[in-house]
Amino acid sequence: MTALKPHERILVALDTDDVKTATTLARKLKGLVGGVKIGKEFFTANGPQGAKKVAALGMPLFLDLKFHDIPNTVAQAVRAATALGPLMLNVHTGGGPAMMTAAVKAARSAAKEFNVPRPWVLGVTVLTSLSADDLAATGVRRGSVQSQVLRLAELAQDCKLDGVVCSPKEVTALRKALGKKFKLVVPGIRPTWASSDDQKRIMTPAKAIACGADYLVIGRAITSAKDPLEAAKRIVDEIEAG
Repeated sequence: MTALKPHERILVALDTDDVKTATTLARKLKGLVGGVKIGKEFFTANGPQGAKKVAALGMPLFLDLKFHDIPNTVAQAVRAATALGPLMLNVHTGGGPAMMTAAVKAARSAAKEFNVPRPWVLGVTVLTSLSADDLAATGVRRGSVQSQVLRLAELAQDCKLDGVVCSPKEVTALRKALGKKFKLVVPGIRPTWASSDDQKRIMTPAKAIACGADYLVIGRAITSAKDPLEAAKRIVDEIEAG
């Protein structure tokens, strides 16, 4: 795989429920970033037809729907999602081995069925909004956030997932444990000049790349900026400067 250029590592989170807003911004950013991400807010409001309008722009698409259900239901959801032609989609690792294995098989068979490239199936480990106290409140008291992330990421790799979504704070440990080919897609990215908002485990773009992140998911630092294009360029410059 050819090394990614700095701008290609950036996936802009289009966290809106409005198709026109999403497509207008994505069109402006095309060529300046590596792709875009749409999630539950957008998909719930606009469904597959809205996703198709974003995909039609020709930018790599991360379909961030975090599937988590019984294996058959997730398999059918992954099949339907694959038809939209995303570069990557994700499932919750907490769904267990059978669910993750079903998702991988569904992505493979659906890609052949719809004659599209097979999307990467990523596992969601621990959401970047969660702290150790939050995990303890849900009954996860065995070790730190990082140890929980590592357990779930190792399970994802065993189930043949392509990679995981993780916070930048876990990137170094995951890269060491899981090797160079396992993809790490990282939200919780904030340049030095941006607010941390509601995420707790954050890092600057340059540092996350240096730690071993493959892709950076960046939302408000770009989308809420007075000039999103200039914000994207500043982040690329920050990555290039190291």
